[in-house]
Amino acid sequence: MTDIKTGSVKIYLDSDIQTDFDFDHEKIAMDVCEAVLKRISCPFDTEIDILIVDDERIREINLETRDIDNATDVLSFPNLFFADPGKFDIRDEELSDLIDPENGLIVLGEIVLSYDRILAQSTEYGHSIKREYAFLIAHSMLHLCGYDHMTDEDAVVMEDLQKQILDGLKIFRE
Repeated sequence: MTDIKTGSVKIYLDSDIQTDFDFDHEKIAMDVCEAVLKRISCPFDTEIDILIVDDERIREINLETRDIDNATDVLSFPNLFFADPGKFDIRDEELSDLIDPENGLIVLGEIVLSYDRILAQSTEYGHSIKREYAFLIAHSMLHLCGYDHMTDEDAVVMEDLQKQILDGLKIFRE
């Protein structure tokens, strides 16, 4: 497991499998997480767990947590409830339950990525593995911050934010 901390974000990045990224995936994870939190003006120092697994393990997690017996590209497990997406309206009495006592950071949640899907979808969508990896982290981070895509309107908002974040990092579809 790798602990990455810069500014107001700490990431615990771990992998259950051997990965072979041709880019600095730790830096990309940090850059994307920071960009999302900056874009939505998160007022807290946060902690995020990211786990990279294979299709079989993500299928097991999906079955255990969502009762869906299929592999997926990414799962998001938010620790906070948002009445409005991206609005960190947390009452002081709720803060103590959300803070990691070891480091004083708000635990935003966990992201589980399928390495197999990152590779396959980058080919399927015709862009780089780096772009697919960054996209899935941005997508999942927005879920951790209360965004969803259950309605067409919500999907447009989320897609626009994802594009702004990745474009700002100069991670484009190729």
